[in-house]
Amino acid sequence: MALRNINLDIPSNGIYCIMGLSGSGKSTLLRHINRLIDPDTGTVQIQDVDVTALSIPDLQKFRQKRIAMVFQHFGLLPHFTVQQNAEFALRVRGVPKRERAEQARYWLNEMELSGYEAHYYDELSGGMRQRVGLARALAAGTDILLMDEPFSALDPLIRRKLQTLLLNLQDRLNKTIVFITHDVEEARTLGGTVALLNQGSLIQQGSLEQMTANPADDYVASFLTSSAEAS
Repeated sequence: MALRNINLDIPSNGIYCIMGLSGSGKSTLLRHINRLIDPDTGTVQIQDVDVTALSIPDLQKFRQKRIAMVFQHFGLLPHFTVQQNAEFALRVRGVPKRERAEQARYWLNEMELSGYEAHYYDELSGGMRQRVGLARALAAGTDILLMDEPFSALDPLIRRKLQTLLLNLQDRLNKTIVFITHDVEEARTLGGTVALLNQGSLIQQGSLEQMTANPADDYVASFLTSSAEAS
């Protein structure tokens, strides 16, 4: 999906939701932030760093230190154990074995996965797989988390549990979280600022309360109403 004339100012230390229907450009936009996709024009600025100007080696170092990502379909390595998956970002960074093992175990415990360290991907439920992915991202110790519809493939009860878990962690950690969703109620639960895309364009951004009270156009009003009714 091509993106057109999108300008976002994402605040630090909060949750920023990007919403839209399938094919609206949400995931494409997210992948521009860490340059998994290179923009044809424009820049991505993270504090004092122009991400679009980084060389490939510098970009790799920047990602390792500053940005972690949680994927919709878990993104785990099936030939790695739970412990090895949780350690992966630290292993790539060259963190000593004992230190990375301790960090991974700590975050697996936070995800209620103690006792599953030696298990493999096909031995885990969907919710457990996503908690491993979240543990891996948190173990990396970055200040930015990119989350690409991480809970959309889960059943409603597990989804709500992980939303609550994420909010509780955010109260402690104050990460900068960019969260992709097509679910208005999920965005409402997570709070923060929302950007709504349609066909690659930014239609409106602000709080859901502001957007509901003063929709920018009929699409915004319809999206918010239909999504709420579907929930």
